[in-house]
Amino acid sequence: MPAWNWWKAHIIKEKWHIMVIRTIVKIDEEKCNGCGKCISPCAEGAIQLVNGKARVVSEELCDGMGFCIGVCPQGAISVEQRQTVEFNREKAESQPRSTDISIRCFKCGKGEKERYLMPLRYKMESIWVCTRCLPSLIHG
Repeated sequence: MPAWNWWKAHIIKEKWHIMVIRTIVKIDEEKCNGCGKCISPCAEGAIQLVNGKARVVSEELCDGMGFCIGVCPQGAISVEQRQTVEFNREKAESQPRSTDISIRCFKCGKGEKERYLMPLRYKMESIWVCTRCLPSLIHG
């Protein structure tokens, strides 16, 4: 590591992590009502409920894709560019996956194991819709 970059690294659990500027999720605790709808869309397990509020519990697990944004009924989630630890793909992929199908298409009721689901805002509400029901939602 070049001498001028030494300050960008710090020790976490006895490992060196390089600090980078990247896109990461930001949760406004004032707006968050603790509903937990943002947890399932975060496939990496970066978001959990802590003391009744959603929090990014591990920044190295957040890939910054923002699938959690569309499901937040309070508008408490956004993404920002800032300095943080690098995304750890290996750690994210090793996170246990929930077998509970907690997100379903608002129209047909199919879960994420049966259909591809997308978060979206419809009539001022955050919903999930499958790719089969999306055309009828658009075209009526």
